[in-house]
Parts: sequence; C-alpha cells; structure tokens
Amino acid sequence: MIPAFNGLEFGIVIAMFAVVAVLGFVATRWRRQTSLSSVEEWGLGGRRFGTAVSWFLIGGDLYTAYTFVAVPALLFGTGAAGFFAVPYTIAVFPLVMFVAARMWSVCHEHGYATAADFVRGRHGSAILALLVAITGIVATMPYIALQLTGIRAVIETVGIGGDWPLWVAFVVLAAYTFTSGLRAPALVAFVKDILIYVMVLVAVIYIPYKLGGYDVIFRGAQSALAKKGYGTLLTGSQYLGYTTLALGSALALFLYPHAVTGVLAANSRKVVKKNMSLLPAYSLMLGFIALLGYMALAAHVKPVGGTAAAPDTTTIVPVLFNNEFPHWFAGIAFGAIVIGALVPAAIMAIAAANTFARDIYRPYIRRHASPREEALVSQIVSIVLKLGAVGVIVGLKLTFALEFQLIGGVIVIQILPSVVLGLYTRWFHRWALAIGWVVGMGLSVYMLYVTKSTTAAHFGSASFALSTWGLHTKVTIWTGIVGVVANLVVASVLTPLLARLPRGTDETSPADYFEAEAPPIPAGSAPAA
Repeated sequence: MIPAFNGLEFGIVIAMFAVVAVLGFVATRWRRQTSLSSVEEWGLGGRRFGTAVSWFLIGGDLYTAYTFVAVPALLFGTGAAGFFAVPYTIAVFPLVMFVAARMWSVCHEHGYATAADFVRGRHGSAILALLVAITGIVATMPYIALQLTGIRAVIETVGIGGDWPLWVAFVVLAAYTFTSGLRAPALVAFVKDILIYVMVLVAVIYIPYKLGGYDVIFRGAQSALAKKGYGTLLTGSQYLGYTTLALGSALALFLYPHAVTGVLAANSRKVVKKNMSLLPAYSLMLGFIALLGYMALAAHVKPVGGTAAAPDTTTIVPVLFNNEFPHWFAGIAFGAIVIGALVPAAIMAIAAANTFARDIYRPYIRRHASPREEALVSQIVSIVLKLGAVGVIVGLKLTFALEFQLIGGVIVIQILPSVVLGLYTRWFHRWALAIGWVVGMGLSVYMLYVTKSTTAAHFGSASFALSTWGLHTKVTIWTGIVGVVANLVVASVLTPLLARLPRGTDETSPADYFEAEAPPIPAGSAPAA
C-alpha cells in the first residue's frame, strides 16, 4: 500500500537532488589538468586525489545504500545475524592496508587502471585477465542495483506511485557521470558523507528519546524477533554462517572494480595507507545505522510495498524516519539516502566500464583503439550498466536487498588468488589459477542455484544450508568461502603438475610493489594488450 503523498518531503528531496546534479556537472572542471578523453582522466580522476578527497571517495564508494537501507532491513527481518557488517568493516581495513598499497604502487608504475590489467602484466595471461575482468563486471551489476533500492525505498515512503523517479534519477546520474567521470562522485561524496553523519547522529539520539530509551528498544526488538524465530543474540547454529560471512565479505570487498578504482585514484602510496587507517571511523557509524533496524521493530514499523507474505523491508528506515521525525527533517534524511545511493552507483558504473573498455574492448575488439576511443567506450558502457541496474530493480520485488551484495561477494571473491596472492607471489601457475577459478565459480553458482532464496525466486541465497548436503543441522555457511577454498585447493594442486607448461612473462619487478612515489603517468597510457 502506497502511503499518502507528502509534498514537503518530496520537495526537499528534489531540491537536494538538484544541488547534487549541479555539483556533478560542475565537477567536469574540478581538479582537471587535461582533457577527459582518456580512461586515466575520466575514469581515475588523473590519479590526483589527496587524503581528504580519497577518504570521502572511498568511504562514499564502500559505505553505500547497502549500509543505511539494506543492513537495518536485515536486522529488522533476521535479528543479530545482520550485525555481520560491523565486524566485517572493522576487519577489512587492517587486512587490505598493505595489499592496497602494493596494488597502488605496481599499478602506478606500469599504468594499470584495473585489477585485470595487473593480472595480465603479472601472470602474462590474457585468458586469466579476461576472467578477472568478467568477474568484476558481473559482481558489480547487482551491487549497482542495490544502490537504487535506496532510491526506490524513499519514493515509496514519500507516497509516489510507479517507477518514474528511478528513471529520472538514472537520466541525471548517467548525464553527469558521462560528462564528469570519477570527479563527479568524488565531489558529491563530500555532501553525501556529511549528510549521512548528521542524519545518523540525530537518529540514534532522538529516536531512542522518543521511544523511551535503548532498553525499551532492545526489549521490543527481542519480542518482535522471537515471533519470527530469531533474536538479538546469535544462536549456536548461526555462528559458522555469521563468521564466514563477515570474514568472506572482508576478503571480497577490495576485489570489486570500484574499490580498486578508489585506491588507484589516490596520488600516492602514503595516501592509500593513511586512508586505510582512517576509514574504520565509518564502522562506528555503521554500528549506529544497524541499530535502526531494532528501532524500527520497537516502533512497530510496517514496511511499505511488497506483499503481505514478502514485504519490502528496504523501506523500514525511511518509514521509521517518516513516523518519528518532523516532515522537514525526514525530507532531509530521504535526500541523504538518495544521494548516498547515487555516489556509489556512479563509482561502480565507472569502474566496471573502465574494466570493459581496458580489458575486453581494447584487447579483443579494437586492439589499436586510441585513448579517446577507449574513454568513449567506457562512458557508453557506464550508461548501459546503470540502465541494466534500473531494469533489475523495476523487474524484481525483493524482501532482503542485501542479497544483491552478498551474491556479488560470492562471485568476486573467486579472483582473490589471481589478484591478492599475485601481489605477493608468482608461485601459482597461470593455468592452475584459471582452472581454480572455473572450479570455484562453478561450485559457488551451483550452491546458489540449489539454495532456496529468502528474497525472490530469481536467485538463491548466499547462505548455504549444510542440510542441503544431507547433514542433519541448521548450520549455514557463506557460499563464497566454500567456493574460494575449492579454488585455492585446485590451484595449489595443479601448479606443480603444470610446471612444465610456459608460465607467461611477468612485466613487474620486486621494486615496483614498494615504490613510494612513482613518476606521473601520461594521460591515456595503457598496458600492452
């Protein structure tokens, strides 16, 4: 049921959206030294972002609509298991600090713009690079779609029927991304993060005050969850699923093309390491955001949209704000959610498009494409990816939108051996890595296929029930962990067996991974296909 239309809230959202759109177009000339007609300038911002810009860019890139719409929705629906996002974001930055710094150094030294570029140069394998590129693009698609669920949740709560606002957002997002490239979301990220911080800090103080305190909230949440068979604490059968999901998500996060793009856009190795040490500040905010799911339970929030059997729980945070805040502040909060969806959606589309242009179009379709042509292809593909994401959101009715991100993680973690381990060793044979990818990906997709979905009939859940294998238990495990372990085992076993086959040429040298300040990269440079 669509609630009554609220003109004040809608007007505030439109005004904030218009400001962001203007900033997106203004960003065309922000920190610009040359033409944007190259992937280096359009897709990586010229690799000139300092500490502050990188912090907001990577934070805006990683803390997305998944954070402040999907995570509270998961807590609202399943209780304590939804808190996996907090330890996962705490663990990820220490895990990737030195990995990201090594990636920045070698990519800056050789002009690599994507993870697939690096894999091609490191392992001397065009096939392995192609697998990495395809994996990154496919894994990013559902993640872009997840961002747009935030916009959909807002428009449903405000009382607007139909999907036309999504199409308007797509047109504006596509237009300013096409013209400004990575500079647009980098500039808008400043606005987005400030708004989110204000919104959340007010929410975690004001809403508990209205509801009677956190004691009332936790007791109300426990009572509501108990009726669903869940609780505010984990049960024994949830431990394995929770820990593997948190660990696996941490290992997968910086394998996404948009995470790599955020790292490579920094202007120095020092900036990358500094940001990895500062970004955990967002994790504190994530913990507060997750609590909104319990607040919604205690406030007896009813989701908007969906069906009685499968309600659209992504709307619970907007509905909570609509119920508890004055309409003018609820409008600001809704605007923050919309902006918080646009920033990462833009970065993700740019990063995936860069991967297509650099690692599929140039090597396999137009080997001698100019930097300008390569950038144009990336611009066009970024629009196509966003269009596809809108189509997915319009076509699917979801219960837990978080499954978009979790399934993306199951897919992208399969490139961990080629990318992350490749930063430290060349022991693995390129063909062993490729075969390991096939086995890991095949097993993961099979497990997704046979697992009953908690979201929709279109795809399976990323939490694999061990009972599917005939075990008499309620224990689940994150599918991606099983797949990547199989991947690593196969690659490790086959490497010595394939030792007599050619290994491919390594373009890098040990010093490349420690270079503190590499010389500037000429605009439009690209590794040999």
